[in-house]
Parts: sequence; C-alpha cells; structure tokens
Amino acid sequence: MRGEPELRPHRVAVLALDGALPFELGIAHRIFGRPKDARGRHLYEVVTCSIRPPGPVQTDADFAIDVANGPEALATADTVIIPASYELGPVFEEGVLTDELAAALAHIRPGTRLASICTGVYVLAAAGRLDGRPATTHWADAERFQRLFPRVQVDADVLFIDDGDVLTSAGVAAGIDLCLHMVRRDHGTAIANDVARRTVVPPHRDGGQAQYIHRPVPDPQQASTTTARAWALGRLHEPIQLRDMAEQEAMSVRTFTRRFREEVGISPGQWLTQQRVERARYLLESTDLSVDQVARDAGFGTAQSMRQHLQAALGVTPTSYRRTFRAGEADSQVTTRT
Repeated sequence: MRGEPELRPHRVAVLALDGALPFELGIAHRIFGRPKDARGRHLYEVVTCSIRPPGPVQTDADFAIDVANGPEALATADTVIIPASYELGPVFEEGVLTDELAAALAHIRPGTRLASICTGVYVLAAAGRLDGRPATTHWADAERFQRLFPRVQVDADVLFIDDGDVLTSAGVAAGIDLCLHMVRRDHGTAIANDVARRTVVPPHRDGGQAQYIHRPVPDPQQASTTTARAWALGRLHEPIQLRDMAEQEAMSVRTFTRRFREEVGISPGQWLTQQRVERARYLLESTDLSVDQVARDAGFGTAQSMRQHLQAALGVTPTSYRRTFRAGEADSQVTTRT
C-alpha cells in the first residue's frame, strides 16, 4: 500500500533588517504559524533570516533580536516577506540596494512569491521587482516613494495589492490583512477565517479598501452603522436595498451612506458585494451545493451574476474556484518545493 504523501509545508522566510519594527516583523509568524490541515499538520513553516550571518539584528525599539538564520535561508523559501524598517539607508534615501542587501536577495530563487509590509516595499522597488507593476505602501510615504521610483504604479489609497507573484501592503494592520489574504489564496476562506478568529482580527478586509478612514472608531455621541451591517450579514441571501440598511439605524439614506463610508472606508454597495463574494467562496469551498444554489444563498440571485462578480474579484469562474480547492483537498494540502 502506498503511504500518505509527505506534507511539505510552504516555507515563508521573513527578512529581518536593521531598524525593523518588532510588531510588523512578527506578523508573518502570527498568521502563517497558525494554519493546519485536517490532521493538525502545519501548512506553513516560518523562518526569520538576516542579510548577515546568524546573530543580533537591531530593531527600532530598545532591544535587538537574535536571528538564527543567515541569507542562505532565502534560497529555501517559497514566499519571502520583507517587513518595514526605519534604517534602510541608501535604499530609502537613493533607491539603491547596498552590496550586502543585494547579495542577500540574490539567494531568492526565480518564481518565489515576494511580499512587503509598509516600507519594506522600498527594498522590492530598489531591487527592480516592481518596475511597471502596481504597488502600495503606507499613505504617508506614498508620495516620496513614487518620486524615488517613478516606474512603479503607486496606489496610496488601498490596504494591499496582489499582483500575482509580488504583493505589497500598507503599514501595520494592513500587513495582517495581506498575510491573511495569502492564506486565503493558498488554502481557502475557512482556514483563513479560522486564523483570523484565533488572532481576534477581522477575517477579511478587501485590498481595495481605503487606508485612511475618517472615523475608524465611531464617535460615541453619534450613531454608527454596526447594527445595519450585522442585520445585512444575517440576510445576505435576500435582496437588500440601501434604504433597508439606513432604516436599521433610523437614518436618511444620505446620512447613512456618509457615515458608512467614514466608518468602513467603502460604500454600502461595495461592502455588500464583498460580503457576498466571501459567502460564495466559503460555500464553493465547503459544500456540494450547485453553482445556482450558491448564487442564491450568497445573494447574487443568478449564477451569471455571481460568475461576473467572482471573475471581477478573483479572476476565476465559480467552477474553476471550486475545482482549485477541491484539488487541494485531494492532495492533502501538500505544497511542494523545487
């Protein structure tokens, strides 16, 4: 009898640079260290490495961290994540890599997925990995970044950008969103939502959501839109009009729309579509419901409508999306490394 195929976790290498922000440096470990398959085996292996031989790396806080891996670890990675640093030197000032950093990055194999959190994007840009491609960074840095790297298509308004093999994010919490997005892309909504639940963060914030929200925490003296959102989530399968949501908060449509955008960062219509796409993804991954039934349960009404929305959001049809994750289950969630 043939034994069960060996699980080879997807290896994530986190590059710790001098001046690293401890919080952002730890995001990848927190998110990718959680996902497991049905047998409780880790789906990812996370290693931290330096551009120098193993040893201390100074953070932007009053302590250093002892990094056990040198740059050679980058050669074994399936994904490389570059968190923010406040001491990038020529990378930040002139847009060029130091010899030491260039030598470290040379270890990365072709085809490795690359991701940055906040100012880590400067390293990717200086290495030429973003020329002619869309990217984002913290909104406060975006204008300067664009001047330094004019060939990069900078979008300062979004939380993160997935451009296939290169992903970039804004700062801090957006780094969590980006890592959850990669887990969702690799292993589906159910596993990503479980990680989010254990980490006590929102399970999904779309990459196109605005970085800066005028009122991220509602003024206690003013009504918020949380009741309307909870009401809508309980009946996504039903037609929901803007006036129906506004009525839940006893607001006019105009006031509700303004408050909603201030608190959530997108319009009520965009938010509803996002929630329905997420519902459809979950049902396609976890049930045997027909595409028509998934479309009805997610609130799209027809399979054609759902197909259009999934194609716009994910670039795939419902059938292709389901096939991808069913194939992953058949392979016992195995990720191979070449």
